[in-house]
Amino acid sequence: MTHQPKQITAADIMPMDDYGQIRKQKRAELVVQKKHRRIAVGPDATFYFESYDTMWLQVHEMLFIEKGGADQVPDELAAYNPLIPQGSELVATLMFEIDDEARRKRVLGKLGGVEETVTITMGDHVVQGAAEEDVDRTTADGKASSVHFLHFAFTPEQIAAFKDPSTQVILGIGHENYQHMAALGAETRAALASDFD
Repeated sequence: MTHQPKQITAADIMPMDDYGQIRKQKRAELVVQKKHRRIAVGPDATFYFESYDTMWLQVHEMLFIEKGGADQVPDELAAYNPLIPQGSELVATLMFEIDDEARRKRVLGKLGGVEETVTITMGDHVVQGAAEEDVDRTTADGKASSVHFLHFAFTPEQIAAFKDPSTQVILGIGHENYQHMAALGAETRAALASDFD
C-alpha cells in the first residue's frame, strides 16, 4: 500500500501555467475518486470524505481561480491541510445542500448542534465525529451552518472493524430534527480504508 502524504507543502504546489494544462484531466480523475468518497445521508445531507488528493486539488483550484500567487499559498495550506486524514482518522466535509432558500433557512434553523451528533458505527464500535475547533458552526440562536468539517478518530481496533467486510459500517446523524443513516457500500469502504496507515 502506498503511503499517503499527510501535508501539502509549498513544494507540492505546481506553477499555475502547468496546472492549467492538466487541470481538466486532474479534475476528471478526481471525479472518479470522489464518487466513492461521497455519501448521502437522508434527503439533505452529503458527506464528502477528504484525502490528500482532494485537498491538493482544492488548493490548486483556489490558487488558479483567485490568482493570488505565492502570497496566497500559506493561507490555502492553513485552510486545507487540517482536512487531510492523518493515518488513524477519517475527515469529512458535511454539507446540507438545499437549493430552495426558504426551505434551507427553515431546515438549518432547526439543526443547531447537528455537527455534534454524527457517528460512524461498526458493530459495537461507535466513532463520534468531532467538529473543527476553529469555527463555530452553530449560531447562538441555534441555526446550523450548511457546511461542517468533521474528524473521526479511530483506535486500531476500530480501524480493524471498519476494514472487516463482515461488519456493516453505518454513517449516521442523530440530531432530534434530522435522524438519518446510510450504510457504506464496499467501494466506499475500500476508498476510505486507504486513508488509514
